[in-house]
Amino acid sequence: MSSLSKGRTPRRSYTSAEKEEFFRALASAGTVARAAAGLGLKPSACYRWLREAGISVGRVDNLNARRPRATPEVKEEFFKALKRTGSTTLAAAELGLSRGTCYRWTQKAGLARKRADSPGREDFGKLRDAGMTRREAAKQLGISRCAAQEWDNGVRRTRNGRIYRDGRQIDYTNGVMTLTTAEATADSAALPPLAALEKPLDARFLTLHDRERIADLRNTGAPVREIARELGRPASTISRELARNGVNDGKYYAYAAQRAATARRPRPKDSKLVTHHRLRKYVKRKLLRRWSPEQISNKLTRKFPNDPEMRVSPETIYQALYFQARGGLKREVQAALRTGRTRRKAHKDPQQRQPRFADPMVMISERPPEIEDRAVPGHWEGDLITGASNQSAIATLVERTTRYVMLVHLPGDHTAETVRDGLIATMKSLPEHLRGSLTWDQGAEMAAHKSFTIATDMQVYFCDPGSPWQRGSNENTNGLLRQYFEKGTDLSIYGPEDLEHVAQELNSRPRKTLDWETPAERLRDLLMTT
Repeated sequence: MSSLSKGRTPRRSYTSAEKEEFFRALASAGTVARAAAGLGLKPSACYRWLREAGISVGRVDNLNARRPRATPEVKEEFFKALKRTGSTTLAAAELGLSRGTCYRWTQKAGLARKRADSPGREDFGKLRDAGMTRREAAKQLGISRCAAQEWDNGVRRTRNGRIYRDGRQIDYTNGVMTLTTAEATADSAALPPLAALEKPLDARFLTLHDRERIADLRNTGAPVREIARELGRPASTISRELARNGVNDGKYYAYAAQRAATARRPRPKDSKLVTHHRLRKYVKRKLLRRWSPEQISNKLTRKFPNDPEMRVSPETIYQALYFQARGGLKREVQAALRTGRTRRKAHKDPQQRQPRFADPMVMISERPPEIEDRAVPGHWEGDLITGASNQSAIATLVERTTRYVMLVHLPGDHTAETVRDGLIATMKSLPEHLRGSLTWDQGAEMAAHKSFTIATDMQVYFCDPGSPWQRGSNENTNGLLRQYFEKGTDLSIYGPEDLEHVAQELNSRPRKTLDWETPAERLRDLLMTT
């Protein structure tokens, strides 16, 4: 014997019967080590037999053929192990059974827990709030200390990684770290400091704890109304929170939502008319054309239906005009507002005034219902706007249904006879079915209203004293006209052609009350259908 072979144990030879016995034992034992130990064989010899048979050593434990058969005896052993370990996975591993088979057994036996019944972050948080230590809470819920530590630190597990409290998301499969953000907005782009994230707020705001509960309940499949009941909040609050602070994949992460909400919180903010130059340019152009902020806002919605950046509320435009810091529109643009004011005027009750004359008048209270509800066209409201020193004037007429405007030229004076003659000439230019009635205030210029009624067959109704709102359409039109004819201007310098041009501009403006159609379009449709 050579020196190399001294002290070496000779390799044992196994018979074919022992080899066959090993393969039979492997089918029931499930693992090579367990089968070899049960037969007193060396594991190295058993692994060699597997390689010779062409069976991958790494997959031998996953071969169904090598697992115990699902006999009633094996099933009974599984339930004993389940009762002892409390875990389907541990019981299956102990007996070498398939987890899928074992889970089916537990489901049929009614022992499988639903996801909502599993101990979760919310239960853990309640125990921690009650004063339990992390170890005690983990033991009571049957969770690992590692999971408890992660829940305490605000870490959330995903299928392939983790999401941390500061928004970092780590994908262990690809080795990539990203920053989980809510829907991309200018407000949510910045990462706020931790102190801002944890700053106590008023009770009406959602807290980080509220958002964690929303995320937990959302993960269990709870609907919005159930989440709202759990938190004692309106369902609309939860719905807005999920829509506003959810991430792009449709999921909701509490810390990402808290970060997005915190980033939007700082005040004051830059006005949209400061940060969006294209929108600012459009608004300035329309203001210079004497459009109102509300007309501009609604026109933007119609003209740019698919561009959310081209949106601005009327209030934002007003604030940009009245407060330079809120939008900084140039001072000359303020002249485009029909009032010409640089400050807002508080709304007050209209001042009462004495009536100019009493009889003979038909009061507005006697006006038929079909005129009142604007259902029938051809009924007009009228008034005067006067110029410098109350000498010159323009009579304004507004059709109540279409808001169509007509202007009457009164260059010399505005006596009752002059106004009557001007109104008669203007009304007779209309088709007969558009000459229904005229509503006026109790001004002295309508002293000849009876002769006007005889000439035009139009009844004149008079408003109550100090009640200009009873001629709302006409009062609004007078305000529009002051954009063209400022107070204190000598109106006699304007000819009929000038008045016609102004009337055409007003009749081509979109109106909110007409569903943003123009008075000219409404009158055209009316004439075509009658």
